[in-house]
Amino acid sequence: MALFLLQHGKSLSKDKDPNKGLSEAGIDETERIAQVAKGYGVHVSSIAHSGKTRARQTADIFASALKPEGGLQEISGLNPLDDVTAVSDSLDSTEDRMLVGHLPFMERLTAYLITGSIERPVFKFQNSGIVCLDTDPATGSWVIKWALMPHIG
Repeated sequence: MALFLLQHGKSLSKDKDPNKGLSEAGIDETERIAQVAKGYGVHVSSIAHSGKTRARQTADIFASALKPEGGLQEISGLNPLDDVTAVSDSLDSTEDRMLVGHLPFMERLTAYLITGSIERPVFKFQNSGIVCLDTDPATGSWVIKWALMPHIG
């Protein structure tokens, strides 16, 4: 099973959009990264998002590109300050799933899965960036398999 963790695209400020939907730059970057992922043959069985506008819009763009057979789902537990253990305990090892959420949650979930602690960061996310985690066959431990970010440097 691969687990794809995706931070939502860049959003508008609250004064421009109270729901903080994606900005034009956020849409462009998200579409670009989604097409790169498609070009690499990334397969996801389903995409879950937090329900916040910016996460739902990001998930919609990725669903259009990657066509997950399980579709899109809104789930609880992916908001910025939610407890990562609830999501980690619910991960299904039989599917390739993408989770679309927010900081600091995504960085904490990655750290928790890799180290067992949210206090030891292991990766810095970017808006519209994907981190692919997989389990090491020898140890069963989570490892970072690859990352795809909109900006290098």
